[in-house]
Amino acid sequence: MITLENVNAALERIRQSIYLSPCTLSDTFSQLTGNSIYLKLENLQRTGAFKERGALNKLLTLTPEEHARGVIAASAGNHAQGLAYHAGRRGIRAQICMPLTTPLIKVSATKAYGAEVVLYGTNYDEACEEAVRRGEQQHMTFIHPFDDDAVIAGQGTLGLELLQQHPEIEAVVVPIGGGGLIGGVGCAIKETNPKVQVVGVQTSRLPSMKVAVAEGKPVTLAPAATIADGIAVRRAGDRTLPLVQKYVDEIVTVNEEEIANAVLLLLEREKMLAEGAGAAAIAAVINHKIKMSGKKVAVLVCGGNMDVTLLSRIIERGLVKDGRLVRLRVHLPDYPGALHKVTGILANHRANIVETSYDRAYYGVNLGDTAIDITMETRGPDHIAELLSALEAGGYAHERVL
Repeated sequence: MITLENVNAALERIRQSIYLSPCTLSDTFSQLTGNSIYLKLENLQRTGAFKERGALNKLLTLTPEEHARGVIAASAGNHAQGLAYHAGRRGIRAQICMPLTTPLIKVSATKAYGAEVVLYGTNYDEACEEAVRRGEQQHMTFIHPFDDDAVIAGQGTLGLELLQQHPEIEAVVVPIGGGGLIGGVGCAIKETNPKVQVVGVQTSRLPSMKVAVAEGKPVTLAPAATIADGIAVRRAGDRTLPLVQKYVDEIVTVNEEEIANAVLLLLEREKMLAEGAGAAAIAAVINHKIKMSGKKVAVLVCGGNMDVTLLSRIIERGLVKDGRLVRLRVHLPDYPGALHKVTGILANHRANIVETSYDRAYYGVNLGDTAIDITMETRGPDHIAELLSALEAGGYAHERVL
């Protein structure tokens, strides 16, 4: 198990090559939560995520022989980019095995930093098995993305920075995948100031660390898809679990809609792009998954490598979650002018129609009637309630389509 001395040594080792990311007060999220929310912006690192801290610390501890043979890793993207970038700067050969489902932006960036990319398997675990096999075959050093002491210590440097930037912090909220980040940060913070509360956040689709803590051992979960691909880890680490058990006060989960909404709010209110995993911690805070009030809270925005096609879908889901995009199914008589009356009601209440779809055969409509699905941009939940009341007053049967 790593110690505070390991984290301090890692900080001295990597300090000159890692960006000191800002930790800024967010008025928006402070008002939404009733706490003073400070955002630690690791999405501004050179490779777009905190992962390069641990990757660099590991590279700097290699022996000359390991340096010459090169390194290999498995990653869904951010560990790959961090390792590829810093290996390339030091003339170290790097090979990365990535799942076939890895977003294109992360694959392209990893190649651009000089690494050889091998796409293999449908998830991280299969890619990891391939990386281990190739590493043994080619005599390369395997660098685990989270279950490695040097990597964990490197990630922990983030915690030391937090305390230097805001020594008055009372809580820190950290996304969890395999546990390398929260293990290192938890050690750094708790060993420096035990009074600081450390809270972890996982996606509800893959709560591997939460299950591991409950069971007292790592448990392999069934595969699941999530927009938070950076923390989509099916099994907690053997090295990280004891750190979480020792230093983490609570683990909460967030669902897909909550993550999507957090991505949207960060983009819209803070002008800050975060990937799904990077927005998980703020999703937990704004959805009140953590019972805190009047506290000074540091929230980690740990990555910003987002595929633009996924971003468009996340924005749409976030708008739905926020009540600014809604689809209603309205039943009306099938004669000329009927639709005009419905759209007139919606126009009078300032709803913007973006899509319509007629259906005369399904949804249980009567002969001579029709149903129309209308997708609209609205101002939020109160506006939706206003629209529903107006349709009801006009005598139109309707339901919300989810």
